Amino acid sequence: MLLIDVTIVVTALPRMAEDLDAGLTDLQWVMDAYALALAALLMAAGAAGDILGRRRVYVLGLAGFAVSSLACALAPDARTLIAARAVQGLAAAAMFATNAPLLAAAYQGRDRGVAFGVWGAVSGAASALGVLLGGVLTQYLEWPAIFLVNLPFSALTIALTWRWIAESRGDGGARVDWPGTVAFTLTAGALTYGLIRGGEESWTDGVTLASFVVAALALAAFVVVERRSAHPLLDLRLMRQPSFAALMVAGMVLTASAFAHYAFTMLWLQDVQHLSPVRAGLAVVPMAAAAFVVAGVGGRLLQRVPPWAAVSGGLLLIGAGALAQTAISADSSWTVLVPGLVLTGVGVGIAIPVLVSAALAAAPPERAGMASGAVNTFRQLGFALGVAVLGTLFADRVATAAGPPAAAFAAGLDRVYLVAGLAAVCAALLVAAVAMASRPAGRRSAAAAPPRRTRVPAG
Repeated sequence: MLLIDVTIVVTALPRMAEDLDAGLTDLQWVMDAYALALAALLMAAGAAGDILGRRRVYVLGLAGFAVSSLACALAPDARTLIAARAVQGLAAAAMFATNAPLLAAAYQGRDRGVAFGVWGAVSGAASALGVLLGGVLTQYLEWPAIFLVNLPFSALTIALTWRWIAESRGDGGARVDWPGTVAFTLTAGALTYGLIRGGEESWTDGVTLASFVVAALALAAFVVVERRSAHPLLDLRLMRQPSFAALMVAGMVLTASAFAHYAFTMLWLQDVQHLSPVRAGLAVVPMAAAAFVVAGVGGRLLQRVPPWAAVSGGLLLIGAGALAQTAISADSSWTVLVPGLVLTGVGVGIAIPVLVSAALAAAPPERAGMASGAVNTFRQLGFALGVAVLGTLFADRVATAAGPPAAAFAAGLDRVYLVAGLAAVCAALLVAAVAMASRPAGRRSAAAAPPRRTRVPAG
């Protein structure tokens, strides 16, 4: 549900723009307010779950999610909707940071791999299915329905959680790192604001430059605070491990390359291809189906594959899928996107389950909430920054492209897909390089040495 709400608004964006008199920048913030709040509070929510109880924090998040969803549905203008989406993201953080540790506490051994495979299948498909669900609700019930649908599901999940999920906690001496949380939130918010404003106004605009300066100073403050804190929001010793750091980069780029371009793709499908919201949502179902099937089936199979290989391979497929979509042109129909969407879905289905379980395996059990919060923080931060960066590239290319609107849209999407694809390929190569460099020297030498011949004695 909370993953669906990252993308469920995408199909409804044209209707929202019309009803709320919202521009492209407003629409970017409708998506980014949720993703930024979710990213900024994930690690703090993970720490709170370790202290207060993960089930309790999860249920509180569900309740807040329902209330803020109602506020989104009743929003009379774009600013109110953006504010309500931010509150919705805060509640989602409490849910997102605690669900993986609750799974890890409930399952062991191979069952844990299967559970995370199912979790990954749902996660991979949810972001894409959110677009389809948003189309159905928008076309038949208008856009507020995409938020109202959360209310009954939230109530049902609260009841099931209290009935079937056991409480679990982490380190009893942990504390929530509020200074670190504020510094990280300021870093992410200022950076995203600068990226969106730079594309809207100018990269030399005073406010744009000031935003980047604030982001840099806040990041420096975050590092200082985390090094001195007895209970850091993010233990920087984890980031000193190349494998863990590479997983964080992979999570950020994965989400940016696979999902951040949805908004601009949907504008093309509805405004240029003239598809209805439902048909536009159906156009991306191949990605959802591929992600769901691959992640579900691969739960056990991927246990035999080194995590870095699965993550790197998944990113390569995501990059290939995005690059395949650069075949778009002014005369293209929506079917030109299908091969790339399938490739991207396969990559998402391979990478996401391994990404989360590998992050939990790289951290001690008492840091399960922190590890889960970290990997999901970077994933959502990747979505927020991806929307900002790709949106800037899209708007700039559309504004400068020659020809009719269809040609301008195609040129904008071509640039978006190209950058997303190249970013995913670079991230895949980085993960592979870090993994190879981290292998013990003895194993590298053994792998590189030619096989020794064994002489068989005569007779």
